[in-house]
Amino acid sequence: MFNVLSNRTFRHLFVAQLVALVGTGLATVALGLLAWQLAGNDAGLVLGTALGIKMVAYVTLSPLAAALAERLPRRAFLVALDVLRAVVVALLPFVSEVWQVYALIFLLQAASAGFSPAFQALVPDVVPEEKDYTGALSLLRLTEDMEQVASPLLAAGLLTMVSFPVLFVGTVAGFAASALLILATALPNRAPAGAGLFWQSATKGIRIYLATPRLRGLMAMEMAVAAAGAMVYVNTVVLVQGQFHLGDSQVALAFGAFGAGSMLAAVLISRLLVHFADRRVMLGGAAFMVAGVGFTPLAVGLAGLLGLWALIGFGFALTQIPIGRIISRSAREQDRAAVFAAQFALSHACWLVTYPLAGWLGASFGLGAAAGSLALLGGSALLAVHALWPAGEVEAVAHDHPDLAPDHPHLAGDTGGHIHPLIIDELHRRWPKTGTI
Repeated sequence: MFNVLSNRTFRHLFVAQLVALVGTGLATVALGLLAWQLAGNDAGLVLGTALGIKMVAYVTLSPLAAALAERLPRRAFLVALDVLRAVVVALLPFVSEVWQVYALIFLLQAASAGFSPAFQALVPDVVPEEKDYTGALSLLRLTEDMEQVASPLLAAGLLTMVSFPVLFVGTVAGFAASALLILATALPNRAPAGAGLFWQSATKGIRIYLATPRLRGLMAMEMAVAAAGAMVYVNTVVLVQGQFHLGDSQVALAFGAFGAGSMLAAVLISRLLVHFADRRVMLGGAAFMVAGVGFTPLAVGLAGLLGLWALIGFGFALTQIPIGRIISRSAREQDRAAVFAAQFALSHACWLVTYPLAGWLGASFGLGAAAGSLALLGGSALLAVHALWPAGEVEAVAHDHPDLAPDHPHLAGDTGGHIHPLIIDELHRRWPKTGTI
């Protein structure tokens, strides 16, 4: 996993991602304190609304940002979004009204909706070998998990010396450092985007996604992941403080168990993917998550909850790390950013459903009912994965092109039938069912 850091370009991008993540973690803590300063006891409502705004921005804007990214230089696009994020965060300490927080959060998440898929699409170009790419994905996942633990601790240490608005300065510094590192890095040239209208480019990723069986299965799997993950993110504090009557440190410990399970999977998954197919590893991970949520009502104390949350975290990483591999083999290089954006939007659409569902079920019917309902939703989604993503999927698919002339370049070299690894593109607009495109 760490061998991939010998790649100088990836090393620079990795450090850029690391400093940006630390800055984001500081901003998360500072935003909560800002909400308390502005709204007092209604701070939870403010943060919940901000989270909803974040998800709406991700779902609606990431495909549009991907279409825009195809028309702009890659490095300039990423640097501009980092600068925009830094400027927005720099304005947060000066707000005096809650609506100003909402407006700035929308701008911040709009920039992230463009940056994250573009960054994800860049990594396979920088690390083209699949084994190294898997290591890169594992390392990035490990970094995200460690940031969730380290940033709150760093914020707590800083708050013993400075007031919370200073944390936003750390966030600005993180985004600025990320921009400088990307600016100083020689990025590989991107394949030229195909001709077409902006709206066609904006919807291209969704069209490819929905036409590819393995990606349709991936979308169903993301619903299973979101159902289980929402139970953790929304109801951990209610379980620990409301049901077990424990304190803030135990809440942090529960989230730490989730992160520890995820980090363990990030370390092990490169070996697992040598022996098992991506689909099998991901289904196993999603099953761990659903089972962990299903057994939550049986956890009568903190120790049991920590074990279940670690199991869910382990499954979470098993499902998330292979996604980049799946997308990279499901799209042409010039379409990859659009498909990553589609994945980004559709996965967050799942969370947009399960976040409020987890909160509403827990508040209205109790945490046991919430856990059971979310486990049922996750289990149903796993059944859908089996139907949408066949286990016997083959790379090379035999098919015909009745609309192409016999001397078309795509048919050149065919001797015993037309067969090749199939990717949805301009010549393959749907997955063949009877052998005809």
